[in-house]
Amino acid sequence: MAEHYFTEDPSSKRSIKELTVDIRGFSFKLLTDRGVFSRGKLDRGTKLLIEAMNLEGVKRVLDLGCGYGPLGIVAARIAPEAEIVMVDVNSRACELAIWNIKENQVSNAKVILGHGFEPVRGMKFDLILCNPPIRAGKSVVFPLITEAKEFLSPGGRLLVVARTKQGSKSILKHMAEVFDVAEEIEKGGGYRVMEGSASIIGLP
Repeated sequence: MAEHYFTEDPSSKRSIKELTVDIRGFSFKLLTDRGVFSRGKLDRGTKLLIEAMNLEGVKRVLDLGCGYGPLGIVAARIAPEAEIVMVDVNSRACELAIWNIKENQVSNAKVILGHGFEPVRGMKFDLILCNPPIRAGKSVVFPLITEAKEFLSPGGRLLVVARTKQGSKSILKHMAEVFDVAEEIEKGGGYRVMEGSASIIGLP
């Protein structure tokens, strides 16, 4: 079986590569490697999500499935007053994300190794960012969306990006079943960014 980026401990031979990413008015240097998602370049989905994310007023952000860290690191730079928590099941991805945080002199982000929401059990977030492992299938992606609501503060938001031809419509439909409000907020390059919002009132 081919090794996927959501493998816990990649066994592929290492081959470090450095990327320079200019986005949202900042320049970042990011190390990537074999065995992690989108090693060769910043993928179009992540780029669209970074461009679409609104961090105004957020105090705590979760980058769910952070990979080598571009989403969380950019969020940390844009919102230096916020706490950014980055989680991934892939040990190599977490190692790279930790290095990239230090290399880009980001002081308000941390990386936790673990599966899904388990590492942040009991925490609440104003914003959850996720470029989900579509290749893992709906049986993996849909539960992440469902569970996300439990981890949002009242009025909190979940942002998910997906390829238009790889399930974005079904993901948006599922988000509409889970959240009070679910809508597409951005599209481009064959991808769509969708947002689910929790109730501000916080009713059960």
